[in-house]
Amino acid sequence: MSVIIDKTKPVLVTGATGYVAGWLVKRLLEEGITVHAAVRDPNNKAKLAHLDEIAAKSSGGIKYFKSDLLTQGSYAEAMKGCELVFHTASPFTSNVKDPQKDLIAPAVLGTKNVLETANQTPSVKRVVVTSSCAAIYTDAIDVQNSPKGILTEEVWNTTASLNYQPYSYSKTLAEKAAWEMAGKQSQWDLVTINPSFVMGPMLNPTETTSESFSVLKQLGDGTMRAGVPKMGVGMVDVRDVANAHFLAGFTPSAKGRYITSGHNTDFLEMAEALLPQYGAKYPLPKKALPKWLLMIVGPFANKLFTRQFIRNNVNIEWKADNSKIKKELGMTFLPLKKTMEDGFQVLVDNKLI
Repeated sequence: MSVIIDKTKPVLVTGATGYVAGWLVKRLLEEGITVHAAVRDPNNKAKLAHLDEIAAKSSGGIKYFKSDLLTQGSYAEAMKGCELVFHTASPFTSNVKDPQKDLIAPAVLGTKNVLETANQTPSVKRVVVTSSCAAIYTDAIDVQNSPKGILTEEVWNTTASLNYQPYSYSKTLAEKAAWEMAGKQSQWDLVTINPSFVMGPMLNPTETTSESFSVLKQLGDGTMRAGVPKMGVGMVDVRDVANAHFLAGFTPSAKGRYITSGHNTDFLEMAEALLPQYGAKYPLPKKALPKWLLMIVGPFANKLFTRQFIRNNVNIEWKADNSKIKKELGMTFLPLKKTMEDGFQVLVDNKLI
């Protein structure tokens, strides 16, 4: 099915103040598109200032709509007249007291809510949902257990649960719910973007609460001075993730899931990328922490670092196949060093480190 989107019609972005969404909004505005930005509070000027500033310099326009993931029908007004919907709103935090309430409900019900509204909005032709590689795997060890020892779009996460890695579980359930709903109708088609660990510059650093931001901060503020866990992950630049969404929305033949990951890497390599530029001035980690030491102190230092988590991720290679997005959407990825440096520089410039 080929879907041609009319760029003169407005485009909806849910969770428009988010880390990835901000860069997507920027791209849309620069292309001269009118963005319907769905946000929690359109009156929170501090949270919207960076988007207003981008809009002022762009040929596109922005309109804000108050909406909430858990309120049925709250996206109806924002979606009116849109052919293309980007659903990027979803919680990404490790600081969770009640996984069902804080992660699963907003991710799954929010997705259903947005897609239900799409069903009731005749103009909608395509929905692009921000999923995650977390819907494909839980731990780096899952890579070894996947067909051919590499993650592809055919693989689904089967190892996360409400009690273990509930964030990954929430992304898996939300994406499955999206595909199920897409299969029950023929008005719009669904494309999902599945990014690995997103790094790179924040457009609104003073308001950013993303996990990526806290990792970057810990690398530079001395928290990880003694060393960093050599934990296998995929990494992708936030600007590339925004571009992937844009391409998925406007490439008529785009279809299915897209692994959006620029680099098969680990936290040590990411930290080392910062050393040439910042090593003299900031207490960056220069070596990997031994796995045995992490097994002893990890669970005390960070509640996420359970022994199971350390066993399944530290010193284990992470590998994903990103050939589908390169071939079908013509995607290219920024160098790892540039991503790390540009992200770190934002913290330096804003005196957050």
